[in-house]
Amino acid sequence: MEPVTLDALDRRLVHALQIDARASFGRIAEVLGSTDRTLARRYHRLRAAGLLRVVGVPAARALGQSEWLVRLRCLPAAATRIAEVLAARADTTWVAIVSGGAELTCLTRSADELVLATMPRSPRIMEVTAQRLLRAVAGVDGWPRRLAALTDDEVAALRPGAPQVGAAEPTVLSAPDRRVLELLARDGRVGWSALAAATGWSPTTVARRVTELRERGTLLFDVDVEPRLFGASTEAIMWLTVAPESLERAAAALARHPDVAYAAVATGPTNLVAYLACTDDDALYEGVLLPVGRIGGVRHVDLAPIARQVTRSSPAAARWR
Repeated sequence: MEPVTLDALDRRLVHALQIDARASFGRIAEVLGSTDRTLARRYHRLRAAGLLRVVGVPAARALGQSEWLVRLRCLPAAATRIAEVLAARADTTWVAIVSGGAELTCLTRSADELVLATMPRSPRIMEVTAQRLLRAVAGVDGWPRRLAALTDDEVAALRPGAPQVGAAEPTVLSAPDRRVLELLARDGRVGWSALAAATGWSPTTVARRVTELRERGTLLFDVDVEPRLFGASTEAIMWLTVAPESLERAAAALARHPDVAYAAVATGPTNLVAYLACTDDDALYEGVLLPVGRIGGVRHVDLAPIARQVTRSSPAAARWR
């Protein structure tokens, strides 16, 4: 089988889905100047190949939760099994094996500050640390390399209504709400009829509820796409220790960098973390590591290549890819 590549229309489709993941192919076709049948065929081809997935993810803060980046140092032989256990958890949205298989990193949501108490326990896990993510500073709307295919007018035509900022109270989810979120986490474009059948609601009711959750900022959507389709063959996570007075400057530098898919300020001694997607190792070294080393106030850099992504489903407010 020949490797799948993206042409200009594929990239425009990916960008359009990042703007509004639930937009119909007909609506996207009107903006892109294509046909709904063509776009549907291209979407399903990429999805069947495991290269593209639309996911719905609940926003932690809207549910009264916080987001945590957890690092688990373990015996290499146990890494895959532990990663699979983490990926199966409903509160864990992103899992990767890093550092040649001697470490796992995951993103998890929790309403309890004692997040480490919920982590898997095994004699093969040698160390566990957790950092609370305080604020996303780069890649909030998605990886910049994926957001360059549409014009400003096309983006405006596709953009849904802006969600509310900082709802007064956390959203209380009903049992049908949780079922909807569960299905959207598997397929963010699942049809209204399927959602209605799973909840007992009518298609009109479930559509109205999904709209409400989106408008409250409780539910967001992301496009989970294979980075190598955009020329990124090297992925890594970078932890920075930055002097407090230089934190804002360092965050701004990361936000401007096209190879920084996501970055956030976090608690702990490594107070700035970033996910990197680079063309190759040379780009990682020359394009990211060296410039970061020249940012004033950066005291320490911990760089770990990603060996394998177990799941890419991202947290709501932070597009961690």
